[in-house]
Amino acid sequence: MSPLNIKKGSTSHSAYDLRDPNAQAIERHTLAVLVDNEAGVLARVIGLFSGRGYNIDSLTVAEVDHQGHRSRITVVTRGTPAVIEQIKAQLGRLVPVHDVHDLTVEGPAVERELALFKVTGTGEKRIEALRLAEIFRANVVDSTLQSFVFEMTGTSEKIDAFAELMRPLGLCDVARTGVAALSRGA
Repeated sequence: MSPLNIKKGSTSHSAYDLRDPNAQAIERHTLAVLVDNEAGVLARVIGLFSGRGYNIDSLTVAEVDHQGHRSRITVVTRGTPAVIEQIKAQLGRLVPVHDVHDLTVEGPAVERELALFKVTGTGEKRIEALRLAEIFRANVVDSTLQSFVFEMTGTSEKIDAFAELMRPLGLCDVARTGVAALSRGA
C-alpha cells in the first residue's frame, strides 16, 4: 500500500498511473547478420548500434564460410517493435551485409551460450558446488584443492540461474561467450 492507501496498478485510470497507455513494450530480439569477413565490418555494425543509442545484450561473431569469406554476427538486443524494425532496416543498408534475420519473429530457433565459472571453496561449499553442477549438467574442466572451473552450455536463463546459485558458494569469476542461435526446421 502507498501512503494514500491506493493499491498500485489497481486501475488503469488512476491519476497515479503515469505509464503511457500508447507506449509499446520493450522486446528482446535475436538478430542473425551474414556479412563479408573483412576488416572493419564488425566496427561498422557496432557503430550503427552505438551511434543511435541502441544497446547490445549479447554479441557473437565467427567466420561461417571460409570459401566465401563470410561471417555470421549474432546480436541480441532490446527495443520496441518499431526500434527493432529500424535496426533491421539500417543493418540491411550496410554495404558488407548480405542477410539480416530476426530469429525471434521468423519462427522457432535454438539459442545456446557457453560459460565458464570459477568457484572457490572448501568443505561443504565445495561438495554443494559439485552437486549443483551435476544437476545443471556443468562439466568440471579444471580442479585444484581450492577451486573448480565449471563449463556449461545452455540458454542464457540457465546460465544466469547457475551463477546465482554458485554466488554464495564462492563464485569468483565468470566468462560467457554470448548467444549463438539458429532457426529450427528446414
